[in-house]
Amino acid sequence: MASICVVDDQAVMRDSITETLECAHHKVRPFGNPEEALEVARDESFDLILTDLKMPRMDGLSLIRALREARCETPIIIMTAYGSVPDAVEAMRLGAFDFVQKPFEAEGLEMQVDRALQHHRLRSENDALRTSLDDLRKDRRMIGDGEAMRRVREEIAQYGESDATVLISGESGTGKELAASAIHASSSRRDRPMLCVNCAALSASLLESELFGHERGAFTGADRLRRGRFELAAGGTLLLDEVSEMALPLQAKLLRVLQEGEFERVGSSMPRRADVRVIATTNRTLEDWVAKRRFREDLYYRLNVLPLRMPPLRERREDIPDIVMHVLVRLTGRSGSSAPSVDAEAMRALSGYGWPGNVRELENVCHRVVAMLSGEAIGREHVEQWLCGLSRRSSGAVDAGFGDLRPGRMLQDMERRLIERTLKQHNGHRVKSAKALGMGVRTLGLKLKQWREQDVANANREPMAVVA
Repeated sequence: MASICVVDDQAVMRDSITETLECAHHKVRPFGNPEEALEVARDESFDLILTDLKMPRMDGLSLIRALREARCETPIIIMTAYGSVPDAVEAMRLGAFDFVQKPFEAEGLEMQVDRALQHHRLRSENDALRTSLDDLRKDRRMIGDGEAMRRVREEIAQYGESDATVLISGESGTGKELAASAIHASSSRRDRPMLCVNCAALSASLLESELFGHERGAFTGADRLRRGRFELAAGGTLLLDEVSEMALPLQAKLLRVLQEGEFERVGSSMPRRADVRVIATTNRTLEDWVAKRRFREDLYYRLNVLPLRMPPLRERREDIPDIVMHVLVRLTGRSGSSAPSVDAEAMRALSGYGWPGNVRELENVCHRVVAMLSGEAIGREHVEQWLCGLSRRSSGAVDAGFGDLRPGRMLQDMERRLIERTLKQHNGHRVKSAKALGMGVRTLGLKLKQWREQDVANANREPMAVVA
């Protein structure tokens, strides 16, 4: 059902056209006064405007000019009983989509209306696809064939068959957007647009307008109607990046979209349907955010229908060589040169580093190495300086004690710090921690027992609480 504006000063013709279009299941707003229609069209959005050419005070051509000056991009069909080639040429030059001469058959008018509406839909979809291409990265492949990435790919393939919402969690730089793109590409919506909104980058008011759109005059500076991402992504996928940063009042409006499948533009009370699949990403633990009352519990369950966890790079070290070579090929390919080789020592250094910034940090290091490289091979000396420097500056991602690798620190002390941090990462789970550390569960248990006995004897720290 489309919203159509009909402008004709003759009541009989106006009523006839209105009845014809309403029988075709369209919503029609008839106007006998073109000036009144112009005022309404400036504040409301229509999918199509049909206007008579010859009218008192303001003719159809003048109405087209005024609409285009008001930045109204709605397709317009001119109707006239006094059709002529000059009139048709002038109307098309001003931006009219089509020209129809009275009298006309109802079936013929319906066909022209359908053609104009289809053209308008295709143009909107094209604009949305352009925005989608701008939002997505040029290289969307997920690199790595390790066990962790195989599980991720299996879940992505399963999720692509569903239309339910997906919540992708993981640390910054783990490739959450890549996973969202892969889910969209494997779904039945793959031929429709996928748009992305960064919820952390916009204020609450701007984010609301970005998501739902706004009417002209809805707020200061809203000089024209704007369609939101839920409209532009119709039939496709909408990615809500870092959804945990969304303000609570806006979370309630998002919940309504997910529950009822409808929304309202800012400044409008007319509900609109939302045929969009939502994928959300977060680098926070949303269960903790819910407990702190910073995220709505009902919205959390609406988003977390299909959960997907992106593993940090330290949990899939076997993929690091493939990622490094992929990044090097991409970087050097831009200049037409071949990728440099990486010797075994350099690769061991890269594979052994903790990568608190994950794949994004690895890409950053590769950028620096390529920019500073003078030879054809990358050695340990080329990468080690950046790894040490990043370790000192990454206090936000690594605790200060573990990042301090200055000479003179006791090896046993550093081993304990590493094990403590790994246990904390896995919520005290011994089996998962031992696997991440590359040691046996029994060995880990013996070390914990030894340190617990030392703590009790020395009374230096409280014993660590772990789960079996």
